[in-house]
Amino acid sequence: MAGYRDLLRTPGVGRIIAAQLTARFPNGMTSLGILLHIEFVTGSYGAAGLVLAATSVGQAIAGPVTSRWMGLWGMRKVITLTMFVCAAAIAAIALITMELPGYMALGFIAGLSTPPIQSAARTIYPKLVNSRQLTPLYSLDASLQEIIWILAPVVITLVATQVGTWESLILIVVILIGGGAWFVLSPEVGRVRIPRSKRRFGKVLARPTVLLATVIGLLLIGACSAVEAGVVATFGHGGLEAGLVLAIFSVGSLAGGLSFGHIPMGPWAMARRMTIVAVGLALTMISLDVWWLSGTLFLAGIGIAPALAVLFAITSASVKFSDTAEAYGWVGTGQLIGAAAGSAVAGFLIDGVGPQGAYIAAAVFGVAGVIVSVVFVRGFPDLRHRDPSPIPDTEPTHIIT
Repeated sequence: MAGYRDLLRTPGVGRIIAAQLTARFPNGMTSLGILLHIEFVTGSYGAAGLVLAATSVGQAIAGPVTSRWMGLWGMRKVITLTMFVCAAAIAAIALITMELPGYMALGFIAGLSTPPIQSAARTIYPKLVNSRQLTPLYSLDASLQEIIWILAPVVITLVATQVGTWESLILIVVILIGGGAWFVLSPEVGRVRIPRSKRRFGKVLARPTVLLATVIGLLLIGACSAVEAGVVATFGHGGLEAGLVLAIFSVGSLAGGLSFGHIPMGPWAMARRMTIVAVGLALTMISLDVWWLSGTLFLAGIGIAPALAVLFAITSASVKFSDTAEAYGWVGTGQLIGAAAGSAVAGFLIDGVGPQGAYIAAAVFGVAGVIVSVVFVRGFPDLRHRDPSPIPDTEPTHIIT
């Protein structure tokens, strides 16, 4: 922990971590808030699911696009524009009564304009710390983001059920603007300029490491989404046990990230960390007892934040600085697709075989992540004795002779 204390004493690190976590806090609230509000307004979970689907499609498209825009127009301009458009779309969903297609259109706009805070923060990190501190910083970031997934659903559910659904969406708007403004006005954001990429849009995916990070991120988050669906199906939406088990799952990830963040990342790091996740998920199929699920999911969680830290580090180390934001955008899009796929597959299996089906789906996603990590191990850079910072952008220099 001393290493993390030293890291947080580095000028600007604590501020940018706190600002980006606050700005991203609505990410853990928006889906659930929209679900609860649309179901309340229409009386249909099916209609709410369609609006959520439209929002997710918008987010998946936005990831690499808005991230790349930051190299064209600057981080502050892009984040400010998307922040206000997203806030306006969510506020309209909350305050205007309309037909389902209207809600879907606004959901799509809200997803499409999701501020690229995550890509911006992870692009800034290499400029804040030295190469020795960068790997622990990625681990700390991956660990602390679990705070979003522990607290945000609790806050939005409490407000929606005790105050009102439209009020819960307005709360999201307030945090979105407040947190986004804090991040945008941070001095570190103004000091870092992303060079304009000379590559064609999407070309960064041709790099094997970025493609691996995108695919493994899809499988990892797909497993997590399947677990969430399985826990809710096991204990019910209103069950205290469901919240307890999911909180323990996130606490395991937080503990794993903080405990193993200092370990150097070799080519086999991802395979080892995904194995922890896969083993924990496979053990969930033995029993649906609350204590057994809590223990096995805590074990699985221990590997999640460390695996995400590997994704962030290998992405940074394998692309030029001008391409980092777009690369992180594609990795984020892969995770969004994984979340949708995991929920969908788990849902079908729950309907077919019961809650156990969701844990089977989660284990399959986890094992697939291990297989990909092992088969393509040569595609992972060895960061044990190497600076994980992005490759510097260079250009020809004219010499007068």
